[in-house]
Amino acid sequence: MFYEYKLSAPRADFYDITPQVRDAVAKSGVIGGLAVVYCPHTTAGITINENADPDVARDMLVGLDKAFPDRPEFRHAEGNSAAHIKASVIGSSATVIIRNGKPLLGTWQGVYFCEFDPPRERTFFVEVLG
Repeated sequence: MFYEYKLSAPRADFYDITPQVRDAVAKSGVIGGLAVVYCPHTTAGITINENADPDVARDMLVGLDKAFPDRPEFRHAEGNSAAHIKASVIGSSATVIIRNGKPLLGTWQGVYFCEFDPPRERTFFVEVLG
């Protein structure tokens, strides 16, 4: 089953989309299987990481900014090469196991939409397989 979600991303951030993933799994009725969360954008990504402490997402953004800063030698006309690099490093999807009708996430885990080129109106998809 295929689900589409919209997201407003006014700033570079890690947006918690765990509720939408849980929603897709619940709507699907799948008891055991997989949920694939996919981002169809080249300057954004999907990751799974800690969602208990918001400083983790902030620190990840700081780390990515330091590792992949905008550079004057970049040639891409839109001026967002650093965002493309960050998106490639993070990746465009994450797969979550479904067990007993729920996403199997660790105690501290959440699913994040990672925005690197704001402001944007974004779309992401969840495909539930069971």
